Amino acid sequence: MGNRSRATTAAAGSVLTVLLLASGCGSGEGGARTVTLGAAGAQQAAGHGSGDGEGYGAGSDTDAEEGSGPDSAAGDLDPAGRLSVRQVPEVGGVVTDAAGAALYRFDKDSAQPPRSTCEDACADLWPAVPADGAQVPAGIDEGLLGSVDRPDGTRQLTLAGWPVYRYAKDTRTGEAKGEGVGGTWHALAADGGRAADGKKGDDGQAEEGETESGKLSAPLSAVYDAKLGKLMVDARGNTLYRFDKDSAWPMEFGCLEDCLNTWKPAAPAEGQKAAGIPAGLVGSVERPDGTRQLTIDCWPVYLFTGDTAPGQTNGHGAQGLWFAVNPAGKKIPAAG
Repeated sequence: MGNRSRATTAAAGSVLTVLLLASGCGSGEGGARTVTLGAAGAQQAAGHGSGDGEGYGAGSDTDAEEGSGPDSAAGDLDPAGRLSVRQVPEVGGVVTDAAGAALYRFDKDSAQPPRSTCEDACADLWPAVPADGAQVPAGIDEGLLGSVDRPDGTRQLTLAGWPVYRYAKDTRTGEAKGEGVGGTWHALAADGGRAADGKKGDDGQAEEGETESGKLSAPLSAVYDAKLGKLMVDARGNTLYRFDKDSAWPMEFGCLEDCLNTWKPAAPAEGQKAAGIPAGLVGSVERPDGTRQLTIDCWPVYLFTGDTAPGQTNGHGAQGLWFAVNPAGKKIPAAG
């Protein structure tokens, strides 16, 4: 708490000025705006703990997974561990295992009743995921998990009845090379469906901010998340967040000092090159340290260090203050 007290004390005697480079903020006129930043802007973010590492969402479940990779999972019979849903460019929201390896279903299998038909040489390329040890986050219904007995007597994990596999040629976190192989293999969505199907709307057209193949087409894009719906990501597919202790107008920063170790200001992007969001909502702001930060609908946006791969949304709802942003520039409510 000492750091927070010192920051508050220092702020009481200072006034900071920042330059907001976005249209539609405040007076409604275009061009640069000068904003006076009072004491509130220099305070530490609310929720900062007493040095226990839990402030700003630190200490999330993903921290224990950092440093792991699909090399330890793809191609062998390791348990799935804690599942997650990650946004994979060109595919969509894909269920992955604890090591970040994409998980798949096979159209020649059956979900009702569950039945696996991939054996022998097929199973060498598409290893079955063992049923034991699978855990699910809030984005996946635990009731969809199950198991099926394989012809060799082992028990295979199922999701919504579909037997679950890895692909031996996936060698890096965040890739899903097995999507569409043979027209019968598909990356799994959180509901057991095909992840790629979620990239299109009811009319079969690509979602806003995406190309027909689902590949991110801009440095700032709207993508579909199986749990949260449409949200904004940067060029690498990383989720963007806003902070309730910041202010859009007048521009005040609540995330300073220690907060910035966990929440990184997003780099500015050109509004005209953004996809799935009105260009007028995209801007930038000069922070107290002189660096520039991306703004969406006049709110500064950040990246969460607890998101270790594209498509993760581990920062959403953190401390009840951090939220992913939708294409209208509004914060997405915390999952109930």
